[in-house]
Amino acid sequence: MVNDRTLPLTSDPTETDALAAERLLDFEVFFDREKEKLFRALCLVTRNRFEAEELTQDAFLSVYERWDRVGTMDDPSGYLYRTAMNGFHSWHRRSALAAKRTIGLTRADDSIAMIDDQDAVVRSLEPLSPRQRAAVVLIDLLGYSSEEAGQMLGIRASTVRTYAERAHRDLKARMDESHE
Repeated sequence: MVNDRTLPLTSDPTETDALAAERLLDFEVFFDREKEKLFRALCLVTRNRFEAEELTQDAFLSVYERWDRVGTMDDPSGYLYRTAMNGFHSWHRRSALAAKRTIGLTRADDSIAMIDDQDAVVRSLEPLSPRQRAAVVLIDLLGYSSEEAGQMLGIRASTVRTYAERAHRDLKARMDESHE
């Protein structure tokens, strides 16, 4: 028994189902009316039928997600076209950036390149003995003289040069093997 002074907390499910069906029907009518025109317009803009089809689908999906607001606009097709053109501009920017990266017109992310370089150096130095590694790092990578490196390592400069020469010979042999 429902008291006249209480408000129902839920709406009648048949009402919400009817509104959803009407909303879907309105969108279907809109979709059927606009899909071919939008697709043709995007074909002309993109000059690519497949990209135009994808942009058309994305634009309609975006409009459908907002149909409760867009459907009440005076010109929902204007919103549809603006959405599609924004999608095209985003696609065009991404494509242009990808093309520039591919042909080398933009600089690669220096921090990532630096990490890649460091990784390559660490991997190439791995098979060397600890003393050879120290000599190569101090002389070749950090630019110290063999005298300075010898002082740092507590050994003679000639010994540092010997370690570095052996390391260079081992690294060259490994590189030659990997290219055969």
